[in-house]
Amino acid sequence: MVAILREAEKTSVAAAAKKNKVSEQTIYARRQHFNGMEPSDVKRLKALETENAKLKRLLAERDLEIDLMREVNRRKW
Repeated sequence: MVAILREAEKTSVAAAAKKNKVSEQTIYARRQHFNGMEPSDVKRLKALETENAKLKRLLAERDLEIDLMREVNRRKW
């Protein structure tokens, strides 16, 4: 991603898009999202997003277990 953006800075966006077989809109969207980042920054961002997704999934599972236990406790009384 970063390489494509740097290429688009050196040449035209249309040429970079055609060479990398992506649309010009994709390059503009990526430019907004990844502007000024180095490749290592992008890797770190991707790792953090993956970790965040795992944590969200764990939280959702825990909340589901809590709701289930509350339902079981209600039926016992």
